Amino acid sequence: MSSIRPPHLGPIVGHTTSNSCRLWIRAFDPNDDGSILSENRRSIGVITILNNQRQPVKDNPQYTAYFRLHREFDRTGTYNLGVDPGADGSPPLTLAANKLYTVRMGTLTLDDAYANEVTVSDEELIQRLPSATVWAEDLYALPAEQSEAVFRTYPEQSDGLSFFLGSCHYPGLFWKKKLSDRIFQPMLDQIDKKRFGQQPKFSLMVGDQIYADMLNRNIPIGLADTFEEFQSRYHDAFSSPNLRKLMASLPTYMILDDHEIEDNWTQDRINSDRSKRVLFNLAMGAYMSYQWSHGPRNFDGRIFYSFLSSGFPFFVLDQRTQRYRDDEPGLLDNHLLGRPSHDPENEPGQIEHLCNWLKNLKDDPRPKFIVSPCVFVPNPVVSTRGDTQKERSDSWPAFPETRRLVLSQILRYNIQNVIFLSGDIHCSNVARITFDGNAAARKLKAYSIVSSAFYWPFWFADGEPSNYVHDSRGENDTFIIDEAKGLTMDYTASHFTQKDNFCRIDLDWKKRRMEVRAIDYNGQDLTKVLLELA
Repeated sequence: MSSIRPPHLGPIVGHTTSNSCRLWIRAFDPNDDGSILSENRRSIGVITILNNQRQPVKDNPQYTAYFRLHREFDRTGTYNLGVDPGADGSPPLTLAANKLYTVRMGTLTLDDAYANEVTVSDEELIQRLPSATVWAEDLYALPAEQSEAVFRTYPEQSDGLSFFLGSCHYPGLFWKKKLSDRIFQPMLDQIDKKRFGQQPKFSLMVGDQIYADMLNRNIPIGLADTFEEFQSRYHDAFSSPNLRKLMASLPTYMILDDHEIEDNWTQDRINSDRSKRVLFNLAMGAYMSYQWSHGPRNFDGRIFYSFLSSGFPFFVLDQRTQRYRDDEPGLLDNHLLGRPSHDPENEPGQIEHLCNWLKNLKDDPRPKFIVSPCVFVPNPVVSTRGDTQKERSDSWPAFPETRRLVLSQILRYNIQNVIFLSGDIHCSNVARITFDGNAAARKLKAYSIVSSAFYWPFWFADGEPSNYVHDSRGENDTFIIDEAKGLTMDYTASHFTQKDNFCRIDLDWKKRRMEVRAIDYNGQDLTKVLLELA
């Protein structure tokens, strides 16, 4: 057995509740060279919780535990504090709501241990090790910047909520690589700053956490199409100093967009090109290990998920692995959230899960957040020029039936304060969504908030504000929800900025207001808007 080492990547503070927190690391084996010997090495994670004096607890098995870091997941793994057992199978430590915790995490390598026992289980392997408590002092001696994570559990309920929103972390080319990390320093600086009495509870990173295609799929430079290349993209992204510190200091929720796989990805490609099926499997294997694994994982292994923070609900959409564009030309019956289920009651798909989630919240007036990596609104100006242009869109205009299903559910149950959160377009903005057709529809309030990009050096290539509709009524972009009933959706978009940014969103439910600020890499406000809630 090796001595304990700090994680190669992480810790990442993942899905957090009022009484649990999922924490992620990756191990590094200096001899992990693909040889037969390295294949027999096993990686083990070790975690310990520090007490209120920030000292290790050496003799309590509830405070220190082992967990596996599997080779098939690129030696990554998670420990769900408050849920997973302590050392020697002791009951999970009970976490208190709204309390600050500090942990240390490290890795062990079992050099050629049990090489011939390929079927040994995690539990059997861990039982053969000394009590995890023997590592408490060694974990405490590791460098804090590489091994320590700090998080606060959520309150059960709150009248306010603050969080970060952002997307599109381009890695930077050549000498500009350091620029891609600078936006995360002001995010770190904001963690201790209160607004409406709230400090940020978590970060939402809503797509393009890596760029598997550093230029695009048509330019054969920087295209990831092997396991090692996808692995390298994640290593480069997750090892950048400010981002690594941020993810160890605040719960981070992630969802993929196209650049985790390939530019403008749709699932149709895997049926038309065998190489794309291989590419997809490699990309998703890396995604599951590096992003999905530290999330809520609450829909039987599906990519989409939901969670609560301080009692406020979020539904995070998978808009890539269930995206199909296999309609007949001109019919625009593509599917953004998977095809509708043939048996929605017993076998609901993503669109049914989303609609059920909305229905279950119909009597809750508080904001409910739908995380849509692709921008719900505003639409590109070109998409207003007929179905052919809508068909070419990489976002909601090409999927009118999916949009109609979601909006119909909101109107059917008069669901107030639905907020869409997006990234993708390298142009942050805020849009007010309005409905018409009857008195109840006109009373509904809904918004779309876009934050993008964390870093995107090619501002001249895309993201120009004039390329997006600002006023749907005046620019031929009214969306017809139900023609027979006269139900429609419109929007007005404002507060555009192309500059690198993240958004801080501060919700004050007592006063029915929500502030959205786009903040640049110097920590300065680029835009600021106060939204009224119903």
